[in-house]
Amino acid sequence: MAEGCNISKIVTTFLLNTCRLPRRISILDVQAAVQCVMLAGEHPPDDEEADAIPLITGSVADFYIEPMLPLAGDLDVMYHISTMLAIPRGHPPPTRLAAEFHNYVKIVEIVDSHLPGYVYLRARYLLTQHTDNDKYEYFEYDPDDRPYLSNITYVANVHGPAMIQGYRELLLLSVDYVRCVRCLSWPPQAADWPTRHRNYGWPDSATLDRVVSNGCDVVRVAHRQCRQHEWMGKRQHRLSFSRAEILLINSWMPVQQIVYHMLRFYVKTERLTESADDSGASMIGLLSSYHIKTLMLWARELKPRCCGAESLNLVRMCVELLNNLSVWLTATRCPHYFISNCNLLDNSFNVRSVASKLMPINEEHLSTWFVYNYIGQCAQLCPDNVSRLFIDVSRLTNGNLQNEVSEIVRWRLNTSLYDLWRGVELAECMLPSVLKLSLSVQSCAYLMSELTKIDKSISVYFSAVALLHVACKISSNGFNGELMDSLSKVLGKNFSRCCSVLSRCKTEMNAPELVELLQKSAVEHLTTYRQLMARDFASIVTIVTTDFEALYSYKRGVYQQCLQLSTQNVHTLLYAADMPSVPILPEFIQLLYDDIVPLTALMLIVNPKCREKLSSCCIY
Repeated sequence: MAEGCNISKIVTTFLLNTCRLPRRISILDVQAAVQCVMLAGEHPPDDEEADAIPLITGSVADFYIEPMLPLAGDLDVMYHISTMLAIPRGHPPPTRLAAEFHNYVKIVEIVDSHLPGYVYLRARYLLTQHTDNDKYEYFEYDPDDRPYLSNITYVANVHGPAMIQGYRELLLLSVDYVRCVRCLSWPPQAADWPTRHRNYGWPDSATLDRVVSNGCDVVRVAHRQCRQHEWMGKRQHRLSFSRAEILLINSWMPVQQIVYHMLRFYVKTERLTESADDSGASMIGLLSSYHIKTLMLWARELKPRCCGAESLNLVRMCVELLNNLSVWLTATRCPHYFISNCNLLDNSFNVRSVASKLMPINEEHLSTWFVYNYIGQCAQLCPDNVSRLFIDVSRLTNGNLQNEVSEIVRWRLNTSLYDLWRGVELAECMLPSVLKLSLSVQSCAYLMSELTKIDKSISVYFSAVALLHVACKISSNGFNGELMDSLSKVLGKNFSRCCSVLSRCKTEMNAPELVELLQKSAVEHLTTYRQLMARDFASIVTIVTTDFEALYSYKRGVYQQCLQLSTQNVHTLLYAADMPSVPILPEFIQLLYDDIVPLTALMLIVNPKCREKLSSCCIY
């Protein structure tokens, strides 16, 4: 094969050109948002009045780049409940809390254990909220009656909507839910982190302030050395800095995120990270992904920014970091990034064998490894005319390798917009089903916030579906004030005019008038959404912007307008290879004329298997 330095240059160019940024809507984004809104609509069995407040963590939250190969093996979701809050020992209880918290909140105090980073939680106060000024007053538990919290966790029982089944091949990630206790204060155990000296100005002061103001969480898990202890194993907790890590890693340059991805991919492929045996027990002695994250955080703080693009060598950067990690492992020393006296390795780890594998790694070896194991896998995602070029990588010369890698990059760039469209299609199919399962104020507010961060056009679509969902509910069950409160939360400030109309409707309109208003507003939103989609995806999908208007015009008996719009749309779509669809769901069926509805259902009645296929649950 080609000379080592040339291969590392090819690998570097390949990764820089195939890792997309900035990210927009993706299949992972949609799945993460949907799973979180499902959780936000749940109530833990040990506290039926509490809300679960989710946070997407792990790889999906850390990375803003989108490489060809998956960033995550599963979807990590932390959640705290609205009736519990932790405070550092000796801190006074808060008098005001965010709206996500309940009107009564149990305050637990964080008590250090003998192991840095691991703590106990002991009941201290009970807060109750005044109805007149929203302030909380507190009642202190009797000193002799302050139990330590058990770390026996409640596992969320969340299932996605039925419509997900049609996209099962796209949703490959399992979901890991981790319950935690929220702490709004930066912990004293990491008090020196914000003020320690930094030679290269990272994190900057603004990022430091954001990290500290976010506080931390306390996760219900004991140290591996204490899990068999009768008392500590049940009550020991760990300080979690997931919120801080998300902020810090998202402040990295794209190059640093790519290197982080490369390191994670290497140690996982080489089976150097923790795995599980058949019994599900973790194998002691291997690295965890958190060791790699810690390595990168220290490297970003202690080293100057990368050199210019013309001399950039991602493989060389990875070699240096893996060698540094080998030194750590040899010394059984992995310093916690936030807690200065905490070592993430101890004598229970048998990592010297891993260190011996990492130390000899050089640029030639690693660059060749990435050609075989990374670029070779990427080639298999491409059409046959591209993937077959990589059937025997060892036969590729330097020039051939460069040419074949360029073919993969070209295919990746050409399919970029189509992959975004797949994420949009998935969101369109999943969001109506989500509303059936969870339309609480809490869950709607969370989903609207997440959708706005992912893609604002999808939040417009969700608003339209929410309007139709409420209209459908009112038609079936009559007016419901709770539904209107949830809808107002979804619409938010961007739709203040609509919200004011809805407030007037509560007292001035009967149910049929309100349903008509909601349907009309939904069609306006859907038309706006179609216009946004046409702006972004007209080059790959044939999109008409007035299909919902035509449907609704026919329902209202405005036949001339319907005929005009439909004629234009048919002429546009007649030879289209791909086009948007309308799901056959109650929310959308209400826009159809009554005599047309049975025809849409006939196929599903005759052939029940069609109900499991998204292509059979849509009108084109």
